[in-house]
Amino acid sequence: MIVYEPFWKTLKASNESTYTLIVKHHLSSSTIDKLRKNKPLNTTTINDLCRILNCPVDGIMRYEPSEDDQIL
Repeated sequence: MIVYEPFWKTLKASNESTYTLIVKHHLSSSTIDKLRKNKPLNTTTINDLCRILNCPVDGIMRYEPSEDDQIL
């Protein structure tokens, strides 16, 4: 399962807020909601967040094994 806990830490350490992500950087409120609920995001959105927050991908998300993961 992908979790976005690192995003919240990175956001807090930055000069940005969820408000500026929505208003200044034109991210949708549904994207913020997906981050809050650990829902899937596309790689373009991850790329945008990395660019805005000037961080690597691991500053946005990490993988945690979960029993809810799809069986392959």
